[in-house]
Amino acid sequence: MFLTRHLNNILRTLCLGIALMSVGSSVQATDAARPDTTLHQLRIYEIFDGNKKLFHDRFRDHAMRIMARYDFKIVSMWETRRGERTEFVYLLEWPDKQTMNDRWGKFKADQEWADIKRATNQAGSPLLGEMEDRTLELTDYSPQRKLIR
Repeated sequence: MFLTRHLNNILRTLCLGIALMSVGSSVQATDAARPDTTLHQLRIYEIFDGNKKLFHDRFRDHAMRIMARYDFKIVSMWETRRGERTEFVYLLEWPDKQTMNDRWGKFKADQEWADIKRATNQAGSPLLGEMEDRTLELTDYSPQRKLIR
């Protein structure tokens, strides 16, 4: 009797495990069949050494906070030198192009951000020079689809 009950428990556990594995594989198959619309956006700003601290203070203390309000997903930020030029580079992750465009529209229209830009630009010479904006669309063979989990 004990052996029969023990074997039944083992069989039930195996059946449950197989059922869960088949559900998991069908979810993966569905996800794999659906096109991934994730994209990344690379932003490069020329910043001036004389105003570098003011730029970083404004980005860190204000831009990032307001961007978070609109669901910007900042992956990482860097500062780099290119010849005589100092650049601030950051990478964003978006679920799709429509969301990216919508959130940028909201951010640019944000009254608090407009006020902060006006106040910090009055402090002297400009904080930014040239700006580059690149939308990076994943290839179908990219080993990593999302950078932020």
